[in-house]
Amino acid sequence: MRLNAKNENIRIGDMDCDYISFGTGKVVLIMLPGVGDGLKTAKGMAIPFSVMYKCYAEQYKVYLFSRRNNLPAGFTTKDMAEDLNSILEKIGIVSANVLGVSQGGMIAQELAIHHPDKVKRLVLAVTASRPNDIMRDTLDTWLSMLDRDDYKGFMIDSAERAYTGEYLKRGIKLNSLIAGVKPKDYTRFRILCNSCIEHNSYDDLIKITCPTLLIAADQDKVLGAEASVEMKERIPDSKLYMYKGYSHGVYEQAKDFNGRVMRFLAQ
Repeated sequence: MRLNAKNENIRIGDMDCDYISFGTGKVVLIMLPGVGDGLKTAKGMAIPFSVMYKCYAEQYKVYLFSRRNNLPAGFTTKDMAEDLNSILEKIGIVSANVLGVSQGGMIAQELAIHHPDKVKRLVLAVTASRPNDIMRDTLDTWLSMLDRDDYKGFMIDSAERAYTGEYLKRGIKLNSLIAGVKPKDYTRFRILCNSCIEHNSYDDLIKITCPTLLIAADQDKVLGAEASVEMKERIPDSKLYMYKGYSHGVYEQAKDFNGRVMRFLAQ
């Protein structure tokens, strides 16, 4: 299979953004990652990412966008969606399917609300439309650890919140190894976390007009399963699939996750 993976960067005015593209399909699929983008952007990740998600390569032309480089303090998820809209216009993407995971789902909500013409079908995975107690506890814990420069503790805690079962053991082991390579600083990550706390699209969810699939996990320890349930009640043309026995990292752990997304997008 020819993955056609590319590392790319785009500049618009004083903003520039790293992104990757892969696949040879005629339908565009945009992927938006979570707050992990605050620690490691898409830069240089085209080959490993395209191999990981090669199931999409034949049917779709896939783009994964990081947030802009040099994020200003106080940047919101709506600001990030406006950046994304500008990028899509710059590279000539009129409309696309969008898959947003965690904070990426918050940005995807804002894009679908304020630029509905850009989104054909929408997948919102383990995300939320507004902060809740579980999310606040998670982000407060992570930021407190990073304030103490306890990067290893943060990586282990993120694994414990994200995974379940045997996958949890693998996640803790892998994150412990990754913790040996610390970011230069945590400023970008803090900005993304704060934007999650400030995110609130709940009242505007009724403005999402495209077919929407919500994917949640009943043991989500990062932002809770109820966040997706209440979104289902607000988004008019939406469906909810709740994974049983999984937590926030269900998009990595559940073997049928990508197949479920592809079936929805193909409808």
